[in-house]
Amino acid sequence: MSELVIDSGDTVWVLVSAALVLFMMPGLALFYAGLVRRGNVLAIMQQNLVPIAVITLTWILVGYSIAFSDDIGNGFMGDLGLFGLTGLDTAPTPALHAVDGDVAIPTLAFVAFQMMFAIITPALLTGATVGRLKTVGWVVTLALWSVLVYPFVAHWLFNPDGWLVGIGAQDWAGGIVVHAAAGAAALAVLVVVGRRQGWPRAGSIPHSIPLAVAGAGILWFGWFGFNGGGSLQGNGVAAQALLNTHVAGAAAMAAWLVMERLRTGKGTVIGAVTGGVAGLATITPCAGYVSTLSALVIGLAAGVVCTFALGLKTVFRFDDALDVIAVHFVGGILGSLLLGLFGSHAINAAGVDGLFFGGGADLLVAQMIALVVVIAFSFVVTLLIALAVQKTVGLKVAPGHEFGMDEVEQGANAYTLGQVSGLSAAGSAGGPGGSGTLAASEHPAPGEPGTAAPTGAPGAVVLTATFDSADLDTLTTALEAAGAWAIQVTEVDEVVADPPSLRFRESSQRPRFARRLRVELCVAQAASPAVVELLSRQTVGLRTPLLHTLVEAPRA
Repeated sequence: MSELVIDSGDTVWVLVSAALVLFMMPGLALFYAGLVRRGNVLAIMQQNLVPIAVITLTWILVGYSIAFSDDIGNGFMGDLGLFGLTGLDTAPTPALHAVDGDVAIPTLAFVAFQMMFAIITPALLTGATVGRLKTVGWVVTLALWSVLVYPFVAHWLFNPDGWLVGIGAQDWAGGIVVHAAAGAAALAVLVVVGRRQGWPRAGSIPHSIPLAVAGAGILWFGWFGFNGGGSLQGNGVAAQALLNTHVAGAAAMAAWLVMERLRTGKGTVIGAVTGGVAGLATITPCAGYVSTLSALVIGLAAGVVCTFALGLKTVFRFDDALDVIAVHFVGGILGSLLLGLFGSHAINAAGVDGLFFGGGADLLVAQMIALVVVIAFSFVVTLLIALAVQKTVGLKVAPGHEFGMDEVEQGANAYTLGQVSGLSAAGSAGGPGGSGTLAASEHPAPGEPGTAAPTGAPGAVVLTATFDSADLDTLTTALEAAGAWAIQVTEVDEVVADPPSLRFRESSQRPRFARRLRVELCVAQAASPAVVELLSRQTVGLRTPLLHTLVEAPRA
């Protein structure tokens, strides 16, 4: 090969794409964190961020060399000639950074782009194992998986000398290498760590849907680099891959919402983002090989098939907390098979016509073989890794810690409200929980509209009531007019006998607590019946109010 010329435009596009894929990591962390219980937020975020540290090191040392150095073993692995990225001045055969004839991108740009795929792949499985992975065990599992599983699969399908490429299999950006491999690994880890206590009754109710939506948005944005960078060029194929990515995600979102509406009577925002992610995962193996119309059909298929796949964990009794199997595993398999139907050589000269475009069943058969091989390899090796880690440093958290891992593993909580404190002095007003009192001479007579009564006023009571909803401004004004003072309205979780049903995708749960509003106020005892009647008129779902005699405050 003659001396290669570095193309600056292609280089910039690949480097930007690498950055976009890395940006998916905090997006995945936010997406998963919003879908778990409040006590597991920090733990799941760390599990999604620590691969950046661990796999960067293993990729530089041995991972890249296994995947992309000169082939040995008839397409099974690289020869480790690029250990520690030494010897990059002599590109392996074929020159993987060559993009078009004598035009290339820097080899290090290719190294960085592929490294981001290695980082995000095992992170996907953490959504299945929420509440069950010990930090140290997960780090050891990551390190071993990134050396013993991912680079081999990448060599088979991302390296032109790989043996699965040799039989005709194709994978644009990781439907098999990323999603199918990660899904199989998730199943293997679930075999070792088992189910959470009380499953399926004690499943996950999202603690912050807005957080999950923000994370899904970052994932969608990053996916443009994930799929768009696959051609290693800023050209028409990259544009086709990017457009296909968006079209499939949008189509899957629409299909999921329709299916959700038909099956449950509600189309939810969680359903929308889940459908979008399912479409993005499904189009990944096809993005640079199919037409826009084919991408639309593939996205619709993803929205329908992955919705039904949610029921797999009920049928086979595995505790996949955040539906990684239904979304990523099934999505990756579906997209890889659909490539065998919709592949089009007219879209990409490196592609092959699928069954629907006159190419026969050869590509479809090759895709099936690749899926079976990669899924079996990833499952078996991951199972051995997980069993070994469990027997040594431990992989599964202790029973009873599944729903409060942040305090156990992090020694912290995601949401901590600091104490509100103030100085107490003679004549100062005591806030909620405070100790200050007001002198009686400073207050007008109790009961006058818009005035406050002394804290220790004789014959006064504290009234506490809970209710479902109210116009708080109108309620507060009416209470003050009735002679109430020291009015506080707060949100509380109340134990209820018949709690409302909350939905998460297609599962529903009845939590023991229901969200209520609570009003606490002081009022003259004689006026308390009128205040109770006012509360009944101004609120919705008023609970039985409680009256407590107000103890007279000591005087200095």
